[in-house]
Amino acid sequence: MNQAHLHMVFNHFPIIGLFFGTAILLYGIIKKQTILINTAYVMFIFCMVMAKATMMTGEGAEEIVEELGISHDIIHEHEELAEKYMKVLYALGLLSIAGLVTNTKKHAKASLVSYLVLVLALAGLVFSKFVGTSGGEIRHTEIRENATTQTNEMQEVKQENDDH
Repeated sequence: MNQAHLHMVFNHFPIIGLFFGTAILLYGIIKKQTILINTAYVMFIFCMVMAKATMMTGEGAEEIVEELGISHDIIHEHEELAEKYMKVLYALGLLSIAGLVTNTKKHAKASLVSYLVLVLALAGLVFSKFVGTSGGEIRHTEIRENATTQTNEMQEVKQENDDH
């Protein structure tokens, strides 16, 4: 298993985990269920750890896909978005640790922390869409914005070649 493979394995956890963690947190807040809120916090902490593992395999993955002829520019765009996303996940993970502590101690600010975590998680979901899409575009050219244009151009070239 090389760095690119590990990167693809790890990168799904912070995105999917964030989605499910946010849903669990929202439901826990609505139902006033501390156990659900704490479950979401643990998921967010896990997302932070897995995002770090994803970042640690990113450079190796970059080297491998550049050797396959992938443009450095598209990789760089993904890398920049991932670094911003990582900052959100670090903040989310650390705030989730604070949330676990406030819930354990039944602190008066526990509810406030859960709302702050929810807002940060929602922001993280927005970032995750852009990071995930930019990463997918590296090898899945069919999801790029200009995919239809490229497909039409390739079909025209193929048609011209077939005509000759």
